[in-house]
Amino acid sequence: MSQPLDSVDKKILTLLQHDAELSSSELAERVGISQSPCWRRVQRLRSEGYIKSMGAVVDWRKLGFSLQIFVQAKMARHSDEARAEFFRQIETIPEIIECYTVLGEMDVMMKVIAPDVAWFQEFIFCVLMKLPGVDNLKSVVTLAEAKKSRALPVSVRKIR
Repeated sequence: MSQPLDSVDKKILTLLQHDAELSSSELAERVGISQSPCWRRVQRLRSEGYIKSMGAVVDWRKLGFSLQIFVQAKMARHSDEARAEFFRQIETIPEIIECYTVLGEMDVMMKVIAPDVAWFQEFIFCVLMKLPGVDNLKSVVTLAEAKKSRALPVSVRKIR
């Protein structure tokens, strides 16, 4: 059973989200506790599932991708088997970097990276439209990134 997060746990999570390369001693110094208890807290946060993984954030532009597109899909079939097969195939397509089921007019939203518009057009017809159960697609090409953060708030904001 998970322990409730205290202010030190929240500081650790906040700091690690912004710089996962902090050494145990740097992290401990910044949160104001000694190194061993800090290391134990990080291990507890991992074991309790607060920290899912740590890795490098790679610049997709440096890899030759210049477009980021949000693609919405309307599904023709909604059976458990059809959904499962659709998501199995999504996992094999590296250019789809995020995928969500959504409420509303469409059923699925995907974030796709592409090198250019011509490539994306081929990707639509040769890959996305061939996914099982896809009935209709809508795409929105992003022009600029106004905000991007992988860091989550560690506390729920009080609105009133």
